[in-house]
Amino acid sequence: MKASVVRLFKDPDTSFIFHRETEDFDQYHHHPEYELVLIKKGRGIRIVGDSIDEFKENDLVFLGAQLPHVWRCNDEYFLDDGTFLGEGLVIQFTEDFLGTKFFDMPENVGLSKFIDQSAQGCRLYGNTKKEIVRLMTEMCNMTSSQRLYALFAIFELLGNTTSFEQVSSQAFLEPYKTHNNEPLRAVIQYTLQNFKNDIKLKDVLEIANMSNTQFFVTFKSTYKMSFKNYLSKIRIGCACRLLTEENFNISQAAYESGFENISNFNRHFKQIKGVTPSEYLRAVKV
Repeated sequence: MKASVVRLFKDPDTSFIFHRETEDFDQYHHHPEYELVLIKKGRGIRIVGDSIDEFKENDLVFLGAQLPHVWRCNDEYFLDDGTFLGEGLVIQFTEDFLGTKFFDMPENVGLSKFIDQSAQGCRLYGNTKKEIVRLMTEMCNMTSSQRLYALFAIFELLGNTTSFEQVSSQAFLEPYKTHNNEPLRAVIQYTLQNFKNDIKLKDVLEIANMSNTQFFVTFKSTYKMSFKNYLSKIRIGCACRLLTEENFNISQAAYESGFENISNFNRHFKQIKGVTPSEYLRAVKV
């Protein structure tokens, strides 16, 4: 399932896009704009990067630039005559829509950090979600200038929230943004270049210039997982990309992403994605 490039029309008199979507959401696509998506009417399966989750009304997700995604509504949202009953509200903007320095301003440190994290897609919840849903709903009846200031209010909420979870794996994304910790940056770069091969712990420790204990403690505190689990996620993320975008079969994807046998691949895939490779393929190729 190759992701298509889909762009919404932007009025030349506006700096960003606010769009009410009433057509079928079912096209796996990506675009250079950042995107905030609110599902007003709909229920089904949401695919973002290599994640597959159920969604329902008021699902609110912020997507980084070029991150492939699709919302697939259940059959109940389609009438026999083809009429689509779903509805979504969409905000899109480019990184420089307010100038090249806006997100680098010292007042926007929190927002800039959130924008970086959105490379994996962020599902919002709690009071942050409640306030953004309210603002986006009210934007339907606003003028273009009012919408701009409403977007600033949304930016303030995003820059100060912890009420979100990232939905796609790091490994699905290209290019990959590494952590600022220099020894770990070198380890991540080495891992991304060599994950298809047998990575030896002694080589990783030498690159990081750390003891075994120091490395494991530093890596887990930074990435909230062990290096072993990180490597597995890198490989599974690669396999998901090969299955969905390159049309590899399961065996090809397993070996090409660094697994030595199918049973090991299937076990790790189910642990990380929650479904088998076959179930994943059926979901993304509907």
